[in-house]
Amino acid sequence: MERCPWSEASDLYRQYHDLEWGVPLHDDQALFELLILEGAQAGLSWATILKKRENYRRAFDGFDPVLIARYDDQKVAALLADSGIVRNRAKVAAAIRNAKAYLALTADGRSFSDFLWRFVDAATVQNHWLLMAEVPARTTQSDAMSKALVRAGFKFVGSTICYAFMQATGMVNDHLTTCPRHAEINEGLRR
Repeated sequence: MERCPWSEASDLYRQYHDLEWGVPLHDDQALFELLILEGAQAGLSWATILKKRENYRRAFDGFDPVLIARYDDQKVAALLADSGIVRNRAKVAAAIRNAKAYLALTADGRSFSDFLWRFVDAATVQNHWLLMAEVPARTTQSDAMSKALVRAGFKFVGSTICYAFMQATGMVNDHLTTCPRHAEINEGLRR
């Protein structure tokens, strides 16, 4: 049995693959963090974001949506000068907008996790891919999630970004069936 081929590119990828990718995640703030990071990754490699993740956590106040929603021009300027993150004005603005959208969405006590997991009927979709070429870049579920997030005011949440987010957060199990993590995650769901 071998890991998913994409994870063999570096130790950082292997660690992420073996410990995080595809593990069902239901914590609202952790989901918010990953959604922001997936948006920051657009057009870049995931390795770039993984290498900068701790810098992002520092720069974006631990991804606290209340704090991010209050960012002013001075804070934006500091972020755009921070070489520890991707210095893209549109992505920084999207993170702030997404924090405001997150707060509006959860203002009535609704769980962000419940909002997101409804697109997979609150259960991990167990895919059975043998080859990376079989894994889709988007699905009807990621299309629906993207549209709902856009309606709620989020940015950088296209269907492809949403599908990568769904893979990362365990909404879908896209580990190849030849990868030991596929069975481990599936088994963990049955406990």
